[in-house]
Amino acid sequence: MTIAASPIRHPDTGSRPLMTRRGWWLVGMNILIPGSAQVLAGDRRLGRFGLGATLALWVLMLAAIITWFAAPTVVYTIASNSIALWIIALGLVFYAVLWLVLTLDTLRLVRLVKAQPSARAPIAALAAVVLVVASGGAAYGAYLATTASGFLSTVFAAGPSEPPVDGRYNILLLGADTGPDREGTRPDSMTVASIDAQTGQAVLIGLPRNLEDVHFPADSPMASAYPSGYGTEQGCLVDVCLLNSIYTEAEVVTPELYPDAASRNSSPGIEAMRDAAEGVTGLTIQYFVVIDMQGFEALIDALGGVEITVEERLPIGGDEYLQNVDGWVEAGTQRMNGYTALWYARSRYSGTDYDRMERQRVLQEAILRQFTPANVLTKFQAVAQAGAETVRTDIPQSMLGYFVDLAGKTRELPVATVELTPDAGVDPAYPDWDLVHALIQDAITTATAEPTPPAPQAG
Repeated sequence: MTIAASPIRHPDTGSRPLMTRRGWWLVGMNILIPGSAQVLAGDRRLGRFGLGATLALWVLMLAAIITWFAAPTVVYTIASNSIALWIIALGLVFYAVLWLVLTLDTLRLVRLVKAQPSARAPIAALAAVVLVVASGGAAYGAYLATTASGFLSTVFAAGPSEPPVDGRYNILLLGADTGPDREGTRPDSMTVASIDAQTGQAVLIGLPRNLEDVHFPADSPMASAYPSGYGTEQGCLVDVCLLNSIYTEAEVVTPELYPDAASRNSSPGIEAMRDAAEGVTGLTIQYFVVIDMQGFEALIDALGGVEITVEERLPIGGDEYLQNVDGWVEAGTQRMNGYTALWYARSRYSGTDYDRMERQRVLQEAILRQFTPANVLTKFQAVAQAGAETVRTDIPQSMLGYFVDLAGKTRELPVATVELTPDAGVDPAYPDWDLVHALIQDAITTATAEPTPPAPQAG
């Protein structure tokens, strides 16, 4: 009994049409199921290894897709863990090398010289495209994974996670004003973001930099130095005794008050500001985020800009008499680059400091809504380069997945704001702290009780 020879494994090499069809089939199978070409026409051991690796990859991808929809926090946690990213990078390098070997071996099995001359270049070109896309893509993915690992290790702490307090996470956001026209570093923008640990409902509390008589928690080192309030009795150790002066005093004059700050990925100035924010708001501040305002420009550019509706025309640069103005932030809805967004947030030449606080809150909300995980991932290399030079925080890597997922929930809900300004009844020179705490608690209670979807956006 005679069994017909397989035209794939044992072709008639004298038939150019047959060898041409065989070439297309082998290249196509290498694209669809890497390893199958070797099982049918070449080294079966290599083919079975390739098929096993392909099946394993399909299973991992299917598991990732199911997990993405069922428990996205797990995916975010894996993607924000340095060790996991290195494992992913090594896996991608393995597949890049495997696909390179399988594609080159497939070209050897095709025997291009036996195919019709007109088909040789297209078959080879298709195999080359597959090689570049598959192996090159995997290699680039490995590069991004290692870049992400380095970025996370540089920016985020490795310490333990903190539990929510009264069901909320409270994060101090500081904008460090370190422009070339400034001497030293001081926080120019101060906000506490209070976020419901389950729903993601957020309340942004704006802290005016000119608040006086700031009180500190009883266990704060600053409370020992200023038991009746910052600068209330005998002044302070810097030129003015305002809220944002606390950073300078602790950082420059009395850093010994916070000897453990460096080990917490923080600094004496930041820790003093955390204590001050707790005294002002009556909330426990679990984490801080400091953003350098000049580096903030590069970060927004890396993410493709931010869309803002500007209420009134604002000058860029210039003095109090609007001389030597470099340009204008025009009124209306526009997509701002980093430079324009920075001046929108910090321009002091139209209105008061409280108007500037309101613009900063508008910018913060716009960033929260527009900078999604997908947006960050598509521009990750530029974001990582800008962010490593811009952001400092004590949020641990172990909490990143949770907070990314929570931010997704926050984007789906309206963000409440509390501005501690004279319009709200708060006198910055003689603040009524009971009133301040009541305003904040009322906003949190209202936001928690009535989380409603945001109004539809026009267009």
